[in-house]
Amino acid sequence: MLLAVLVAYGATTDRLPELPSGLDVAFHAFVVLPAFAAAIWLALPLARSTTKRLLALAIAAGILAAACSLLGAGSAGNVSKLACYALVGFCFLTLFEELWWLALVALLVPWVDVWSVAAGPTEYVVEQRPGIFEHVAVALPSLGETATVSIGPPDIVFFALFLAAADRFRLRVAPTWLAMTGLLAATLVLVWAWDDVAGLPALPAVCLGFLVPNADLLWHDVRRARTRPTEST
Repeated sequence: MLLAVLVAYGATTDRLPELPSGLDVAFHAFVVLPAFAAAIWLALPLARSTTKRLLALAIAAGILAAACSLLGAGSAGNVSKLACYALVGFCFLTLFEELWWLALVALLVPWVDVWSVAAGPTEYVVEQRPGIFEHVAVALPSLGETATVSIGPPDIVFFALFLAAADRFRLRVAPTWLAMTGLLAATLVLVWAWDDVAGLPALPAVCLGFLVPNADLLWHDVRRARTRPTEST
């Protein structure tokens, strides 16, 4: 149901009244972004599926996104991309046998993303090949405008990965979703506030949103992993 609402919203935004700049940012931060993020939360039961099923669903969603793009159904294709990347994130979770592995990834990934956006592949694609980014990114359409706010595939993949990890390892799912979504919304506001900035790395917000509400549980798991060899001797 929510996916249908997102498709309908994306298909009708250009016919809706345009909002002033400040209100538009607030609408994205408090309505549009949370709605897209909520779709990932509602899909969490799929994260418990087998790897083969998740891969099949991700491939099917990717094919559907490409087909919709070719047929001119941009809004349906956009939501299909969201589903594809979220399913990929769920699939990646099957690679992590220990919770502390995810904590380590959450600590390291933001630095890679900062470099990529500042002077790496993301900076090159956004500045030199913007068409590529527009094709692969998930758009958060603006009311009454053809311009959109876009979120890159890795941001959605890691959002889904960490949210599914919170569910699988019995962490705090709701606070994790709220923290990741809230920090992503804050990132959008910062991009709007700094007019001379084309974009900011989003993965620090996603990773911090996973680490902060679960810090004590993650630390407990790290300590448990460190003492395990001693206990077995």
